[in-house]
Amino acid sequence: MKLLMLGGTEFVGRAVAEAALARGWEVTVFHRGKHAPPEGAAALHGDRGSAAGLAALEEGEWDAVVDTWSGAPSAVRDTARLLAGRVGRYAYVSSNSVYAFPPTPPYDEQAPVAAGSPDATDAEDYAQAKRGGELAVTEAFGDRALLLRAGLILGPYENIGRLPWWLNRIARGGPVLAPGPRELALQYIDVRDLAAWTLDALEAGRGGAYNLVSEVGHTTMGEFLESCVTVTGADAELRWTAPADVLAAGIAPWIELPLWLAAGELDDALYGADVSKARASGLRCRPIGETVADTWAWLQGIGGVAPQRPDRPVVGLPPEKEAAVLRG
Repeated sequence: MKLLMLGGTEFVGRAVAEAALARGWEVTVFHRGKHAPPEGAAALHGDRGSAAGLAALEEGEWDAVVDTWSGAPSAVRDTARLLAGRVGRYAYVSSNSVYAFPPTPPYDEQAPVAAGSPDATDAEDYAQAKRGGELAVTEAFGDRALLLRAGLILGPYENIGRLPWWLNRIARGGPVLAPGPRELALQYIDVRDLAAWTLDALEAGRGGAYNLVSEVGHTTMGEFLESCVTVTGADAELRWTAPADVLAAGIAPWIELPLWLAAGELDDALYGADVSKARASGLRCRPIGETVADTWAWLQGIGGVAPQRPDRPVVGLPPEKEAAVLRG
């Protein structure tokens, strides 16, 4: 298989490119040149944000393309139109945020979606931008478009900071604010499981939308944080704190305490997807302990500081804010 990876040097794109190379696929990475591509991949350079940024893609044929773009849908539109006659299938990494808010769990791929336009030139509204990207790919590729509606993505190479923050915080040891309840059900997907399913789906000629995340309750907040304590070997004490007390302290869910959401519409939206379609097509999700351990090994290997996407907020709870809640 010949794969064109749009991106391919960080997090999801890199995981897909490396998985394809491991299968013996011929991989071409199209990127801006800011990071080295995986060893063994060919490289093309360009910037999808500029008028002439797609020049390097004006020639060439591939069996499939994988696109992780999170910016303006018009960039997806232009790329898909350019490649439509020279690429077999187009996989677009979308998001379960495309569902109209608030969705009613468990929501499947037929649930109502947000408004979006393939011609939009901004990405101020994430849900609309991702939906616009879906429409752009579908417009150009029809039933050859594969839409990956991913949920929370974790694993090595993470450049959002969620799992790396928890690992570094727990590695410091001492009392740790653990937002309850301990049995809070989480949904996520390891980036490597996402990559494996994507490549399998492309080989199988799949198209259409798939919710791509683990089953509801694949892990819990308790199992997740306890796995972080185990793999870091830290002298950390998890202090489970009631959701009402966390919110009363002015702590922002998801941003200051990554992965955590209080019960309500947002929790239903992020952790309420029906994934039976993806599971029936071969999706398998590894245990949270493996994801946490491998991410810790990667993080230690790069000096303990994870890369940070400039278009995403820095996450994590300030130490003084945590200490104030624990004292209270």
